[in-house]
Order: sequence, then C-alpha cells, then structure tokens
Amino acid sequence: MAFWLRLFSLVLLAIPCSAFADPAPFDLAGPTLEVRVIHAGKTLPISAVPNLSAGDQLSIKADLPDNQSAHYLMVAAFLRGATNPPPQSWFYASQTWSHKDSEGLRITVPKGAQQVLIFLAPETNGDFKAIVDAVRGQPGAFVRASQDLNQATLDRSRLKVYLAAIRAIDQSNPEQLTTASPLLARSLAIKFNPDCLQKIPELQASCLMQGQDSLILNDGHSTSIVEALTSSSVVDLAQQISSTRQADYGYYSPYISSVVDIAHIMDAFRTAQYQYIPALASEQNDLLSLELNAPPSFHNPKSVLVIALPAVEAPQLPPLHPVDPKQVYCAEKTELVLPAEGAPLAFATGYAHDMVLRLKGKNGKIVDLPVKADAEKGGFIANTVGLSPANFGDVLDGSLHGYWGFEAYNGPEFRLENAHPQHWQLSDSDQQALIAGRDDLIHIETENAACVDSILLQNSTGESVKAEWKSTGPNQVAVTVPLKKVKPGALKLLVKQYGSKQPDTVPLQSFAQAGHLDSFTFHAGDLTGTLKGSQLDAVKELTLNGVSFKPMPLSGVDPDEELTLAAADVKAVAGLKEGANATAKIALNDGRELNLDVTVASPRPKVTLLGKSVQTPASSGLGDIQLADSDELPQGAQLTFSIHAQIPAAFTGEEKIEVSTLHGAFLTTLTPANGLTLADSQVALATLNTGKAFAASAAGPLRFRIVKQGIAGDWQPLAMLVRLPVFNNIKCTAKPDAPCDLAGSNLFLLDAVSSNAHFDQATQVPEGFPGYTLSVPRPIDGRLYLKLHDDPSVVNSIAFPQGLLPPLPIATSTARQATSIPAPAKPSTEGNPQSSADKTAPALTSPATAPTTPPAKPSAQ
Repeated sequence: MAFWLRLFSLVLLAIPCSAFADPAPFDLAGPTLEVRVIHAGKTLPISAVPNLSAGDQLSIKADLPDNQSAHYLMVAAFLRGATNPPPQSWFYASQTWSHKDSEGLRITVPKGAQQVLIFLAPETNGDFKAIVDAVRGQPGAFVRASQDLNQATLDRSRLKVYLAAIRAIDQSNPEQLTTASPLLARSLAIKFNPDCLQKIPELQASCLMQGQDSLILNDGHSTSIVEALTSSSVVDLAQQISSTRQADYGYYSPYISSVVDIAHIMDAFRTAQYQYIPALASEQNDLLSLELNAPPSFHNPKSVLVIALPAVEAPQLPPLHPVDPKQVYCAEKTELVLPAEGAPLAFATGYAHDMVLRLKGKNGKIVDLPVKADAEKGGFIANTVGLSPANFGDVLDGSLHGYWGFEAYNGPEFRLENAHPQHWQLSDSDQQALIAGRDDLIHIETENAACVDSILLQNSTGESVKAEWKSTGPNQVAVTVPLKKVKPGALKLLVKQYGSKQPDTVPLQSFAQAGHLDSFTFHAGDLTGTLKGSQLDAVKELTLNGVSFKPMPLSGVDPDEELTLAAADVKAVAGLKEGANATAKIALNDGRELNLDVTVASPRPKVTLLGKSVQTPASSGLGDIQLADSDELPQGAQLTFSIHAQIPAAFTGEEKIEVSTLHGAFLTTLTPANGLTLADSQVALATLNTGKAFAASAAGPLRFRIVKQGIAGDWQPLAMLVRLPVFNNIKCTAKPDAPCDLAGSNLFLLDAVSSNAHFDQATQVPEGFPGYTLSVPRPIDGRLYLKLHDDPSVVNSIAFPQGLLPPLPIATSTARQATSIPAPAKPSTEGNPQSSADKTAPALTSPATAPTTPPAKPSAQ
C-alpha cells in the first residue's frame, strides 16, 4: 500500500497545472435514451430507480430522430469490479438504425454484476469488438468511469433543481428569494451565501448562482449509491487522492473531481479508430436526456458516447430526518409542510415516490395522506383537505412511508395536533415589555401552538390591526406587536387557529416609556438609599431583601436623576449586611415592576462634633451686635470646630470635610492641606473662614459631613450663618416718646427692631429695605433689640456708647428705669476649643443668657 501511495503521489506531482483547469461544461444536447426497469414484476421508469439488482430486466432504447443520418451502435456492458474483466456474454449490442432492433435492448442484470455502461458508437467495421476489447482490457478504468459519471449525474441533478428554482422565483416573485433560497440550499445540500440576500433584489439571484459547480456540497448518501464495491485497492486509493485539496478537487462535493477524472480516463482510451467522451443523463420519467461537454466526431477517431446506469448494489435508503424533532405541526393546515433534511436526492430526483403521511385514527384505522417533496418549501407537502379532525385526538403522530426505487421505505416521524381552544399567556420575561409608541416583540405561550393561522392586535376602541408572528417552539409564538400609534392602556391579541371559528384572546397592557435605572446605593447601617436613573418620579416603592424603601419628599436634587428612599422598618434594615448581593424590585406607579442588582456597600464614614468656637472681625460701626444664640455665626467670622472619628474608628489623613448651606447652594471643602488638622488619629480640628469660603449672599443653616475615598457621611448641623448690618449713628430728640433715626448700611439684613426683648412696639423693617436710615424706637438704657433677616427667631441686641444719646427728663428717666429689662449676658467661652487670648469672641458652644427664651429655629440638617 505504501508503494502505491508513493506512486500516486509522484503521478500527482507530475500532473501539470493545466490538467486541473476547469472542465468544459456539459451544455451540448445529445441523443435520448428510453429506459425502464422491471423488478419482481414491477416496472418503474429509470428516473425512479436509484440502484439495480441482479435479475432486474432492463429495457433500453435509443430515441433518435427519424432523419438520423449517422448510424449508432448501442452497446450495453456489465462490469464486475476493477480487477475482474467481465465475460463477453455480458456485452449486448443493438443496431439502432435497423428495424429488427427497433425495440432496443431487453437484457437481464447478471448475477455478480456491479456496474452498467451504455456505449453509443458510430457504425464501423469491428465497432462492437473494439468496445468489448477496450472494456475487458481495462475494466478498472471503466468501473471508475461508471462511478464518476453516476456521481456527476446525481450532483448535477441537485444543482439543476436549485438553479431552476432560483430562476423561476426571480422571474415571478423576487422578494420570495429571502425565505425560499435558504430552504432550497438546505434541502439540496447547496452552498448558500447569505450575503447575497443583502444585495438589491435585482442582484440576489445572480449572486446565489455564482460559481455553480462549487455550490454543490458533499452528500454522503449519493456517494454511497454510486460506489459499488470493487476489489482494487489501487482504484480506492486513486479515488481518495482525486478528492484531496492538493489535486484541487474535493472542496465541496466529488462533482468537480468526477468530471476532471472522467476526462482523464476517457483520454486514456483514445485509439486511431475511437475516442470516448462522457455523457451525463438528465432523468425525466423513462427518458435519459444526454448532455455532452465535447462535440462528437464522426471522423477517425470517431466519438463513442459513454453513459452510466445506476450501480448494481443493495438499496441505500435515504437518511431523512426532521429539521426539528421537537417541533409540532398542525394537522388542519390545508398545505401542511413537514420540514426534513439529510437526503438531497429525495428532493432532486424521483427516487422517492408514492410517498404518504400515515396517521392512525381513534378507531385504529390507518389514514394515508399523499405527500410530495418540495425543496423550495424545505420539506414534504401534505394535502389535508378532507381530513376530519373528529377522527383523531388533539395530538397525533404521523410518519412518512413510500418507496425508494423498488424498496419499501419507512421514513421519519412527525408530531401533529388538531386545533382546539387554547389558554394563552404572556411569557414571564415579557410581562412589562410593551411600550406605547413603538413596536415590541413579545412571546405568548400555550400547551400547543402549532395551529396558529393569524394574530390581530385589538385596542380599547375595538379596532384591529394585523400583527406579524412566527413560531419559536412547540408551545410558543413570537409576536411583533404594532404599538407606534397606540396609547398606554389595555389591549388584546386575537389568536386565530386553523379550523377554529372564534379566536383565542390574550389580554395585554401597554405602558408609557419607563425611565432607566442605573443603580441603588445603600450603605450598611443607613436608613436611606439613593436610586439613580431617569424618570424616578414614577417609582412607588423599592424592596431589597424584604425591606421596603419609600421615596422621600423631593429635595433640590433633580428627581429625574436621583431619588432618596427611606426604609419603612428601622429594625428590618439592620439585616442588610455589608457585601450582601440581592435583586431589588422597584414597583412603579403604573403597576410595573423592574429589577435591579444591588450590593450593600460598606458603612459610610461617621464623626461626632466635639465643640466649636468663633472669631469675629473687628467692628467698623458703633459697636458689636450681641448674638444671643451660640449657634449663630456671623458672615466673615472664622469658625473652628473639632470632630471625633466613629466609623472608621481612626482618621487616616485621607478624609475631607464638606461644609455647605442647607440646599447646597454654597459649598466648600476642607482638606489636610487647607483647614483640616489631625490632633491625633481620633480627633481632628477644622477651621472655616466664612468670608473666604462663601460669597456675601451665603446665609442660613450650615451643615458638614465627612468624605472618605469618595464616600460621604451624613450631613450634620454646624451653625447658623447670619449676615450683620453695620450701624454708623443714631439720632434721638429730647422728646421721650419720639422715635430715633438709626443710620448705617445693609439695613435690609434686619427683620425688626424694638426697645425691649418682647418686641411690644417694634419697628418692622420692610423686605429688601434699600435705605441708609431707619426710624426705630428710642433705646432704653442705650440698648436696642434686633431680629436678623437670616435668623428672625432669635432676639439679639446692641448697646450704644454712653453720651451718644441726649439725656431724658429726670421723671421720665426714673420711670423707664423701673420698667427696664436687663440686657443679655455675654456668652461664656468655657469648654470651647478657643485659646485664652480669644476672650472677646463669642463662644458657640455655651448658650448665652438671653432676656427671654427665643422660639425654636429651623435645624441645619
């Protein structure tokens, strides 16, 4: 064997490149043969016979025109292997021009025969003997020629059916190429180029037919049919080599290899008298229409046409199988398609005949429905007209039966169902998929979905529109719901089944376009979390591991981007541990529920406020306003406050402190490089210069929070930032009941002025007062009481220098002293983080002694 392998390798290398050139096409029409086969008393045309058997009777006749001028001698030869020359008795001749041979040849396949060749030779002296000697002299070559001719004929039959179908569709309905061409390619084992369907319709057909010979894919079934057994390992080896890539064959099917190989074999038989040219046969009923790739010659060397009949071998039944064994088909479809694949010759030839779909009724009676192979539909077509569903159950099994040549054939099984009312429901993943204003794809499911005929969408007004759909499984249908012109609300799908008068109803609900959910951030130990996304005002509730979170009242943050949700059960939230992964369920106001993956984050940093102190700038007016509340912080003052680490338990130096007004309009950040100093690993001091950190318009509650590695802690109240007016002068008359004129700047920062802490007879400052002089009550004992615009709940005071006011009459002065109210005490500085040299600055950590308890003021949180 190794010797022969080396020998053929050398021969292969010695073949010039021109030998592998594309063979000439078989496009010349030749004569026609009429062939019938009788097997066990049954007659079939040659187009229905895939193989011959010993004892078969062959009727072979040359169908030549009446005016045929050249006389052809028809010779039939049986072969029995590459190394066993056939006896002379296996050769039969018929003079086609003679009236005595007008019926042609009637011969019987001898026992031991494996191949049959037909020769059409121009009449010459010794023509019969020349053919007999050639075949007996090189039987292996003619065995190989028989195999190649049969292989090429079968492959070419597939290609011709494919090309004819593509041309017919292109002429009648080019748009159908999109669905039909893949089915044709699957049924006939043809190479399919999906890129062709991306071209404009006018170019699709030509693209699908490009490189015709290379379109044929390998089909093991047809190969097994033509390969009768031979005893020559040399022939087997030659066949293997001819199908290798090195010989430029075998890229797809053996078709190209066969045609080239035939040419080489035929050329080897050339003599001075005869040359042999191959003929491929197109089968139609009992006719073999011959096609040639070279014009025949009637001069020496004269052309002998070589035709192969099917091999003499055991039947090779087609390996048909369902495309999808799990698919269920509707028995009530008028034209029922049973998709099958695996045997291209069942679609390209007439070998499969008298095919039926066999069903078994309730009473055990067998019903056979005629079927036919249809490559364009991708399977076998059964006509169910006249089939009564009442004779069958809801589900029935059917199988293909018929004949493959003379052999009975039992084919694949298919499951069918009859139409009956169905309970349809929307798949779980599509419960909230329908968005008004766009087309959406959904899936509806039921027990058996094979009998769907049409689907309509019905809106709330009863108007219906067709919905596109396709089967995606035995119990599921994918529906494209047309919602571009539909408003949110209740809808219905009307599912019509074959044979049913009333459609099944599937209730649907379309929704408005929902926002997207980006993330939900929740830190272990918190009572609130932050949901980020869009259209968050539609959120009704969020549930995480059984803990319910409700939206908090909207603040200054855009609700379309960020929403704060608070836990409804403070105790339950303790079960949400750091690192826990869960799916949060977000309920929307319209009833939808969305899912969002959440990981519980680490606890947020936390600190405790230890103390604070303030340094106020020197006054440029008549004197300092005495602030009665230690939380009030004058604009322009410097605030120092100390904090203690809680979570984590120590500072690392990476921390920052953010200080802002209540709604974040003004914000500043203190860092270790700017205002934040670590006293030790657990205590830090922060220094805030309000005049530099905030604009002159900043006022109101200040809050602070710690930030570490991008994670911020809770806001905590820090102070009440207030802006102070500046008083330059006060003028009073000698009349005790006459008001005084208070002069200064930024007087609009006053809310009210009174001569006593009770504000019995106060002067209310107009909102946005633009003036520089204000009429106020006459000070008592040189003191006025003030309410500031930025914090009107606190009563503050100012004492004017002695001698600035004119003296009152003695009687009036004595009377006023009897009813005067003592001035607020100076705030204490004990226990504050302020140096002993700072005795003039009011301390914010100790409450000042005020004449009266002021009303509660808003929190800075």
